[in-house]
Amino acid sequence: MGAASQTVSHARLMDGVYRRQRHIYDLTRKFYLLGRDGLIAGLDVPRGGAVLELGCGTGRNIALAAERFPHALFHGLDISREMLATARRRMQRERIGGIVRLAEADASAFNADALFGRRTFDRVFISYSLSMIPPWRETIAAALDCVAPGGSLHIVDFGRQERLPGWFRTGLRRWLAAFHVAPRDMLREALESECQKRSASLRFDSLFHGYAVSAVIRLPPGGSSYSS
Repeated sequence: MGAASQTVSHARLMDGVYRRQRHIYDLTRKFYLLGRDGLIAGLDVPRGGAVLELGCGTGRNIALAAERFPHALFHGLDISREMLATARRRMQRERIGGIVRLAEADASAFNADALFGRRTFDRVFISYSLSMIPPWRETIAAALDCVAPGGSLHIVDFGRQERLPGWFRTGLRRWLAAFHVAPRDMLREALESECQKRSASLRFDSLFHGYAVSAVIRLPPGGSSYSS
């Protein structure tokens, strides 16, 4: 199956998963998608800065970030039309459509310039989406490609649960698999590899006894010295 076919297939899968769930998504996920608000608080968006979320879902994170940093411009993309429909209604309801732009796209392969009219962003973030995106390593690279010099990429997602009881870890992973979610146990190694390529710095923290992880990659002010 080619890349384009895989994208279409994953989009259909996500639409199927969230066609009904999107209506109760935020109400239910607040109990186990831990660390999202800390990520938003840590964005520290500069005045007039631009922010991009990959896998923006219902728009919950963008709306909270826009409330916290009203002087910035926000952009979000998602592969699911169903989720984007909910996100667009949220932006209208909260009257922040003027500073938010949303687009349907694959987070692992997108053209920010074509979607939003700009190539780079001061802050890019990914919240509990890497664990749902099969080409998650490519998504990290795509995210870093559109971080402006001196900007940063912020990530929060499920961790290895290494300091939690074995029964909890096993049960959690089986339950997550039912929703096509898979914790990326090699996330830190993948981020370290990208940082080495780009002369970037990495802060990686384990949260809640390994239940979740957070990461911040900062690019050098002069731009990266990326080499493949």
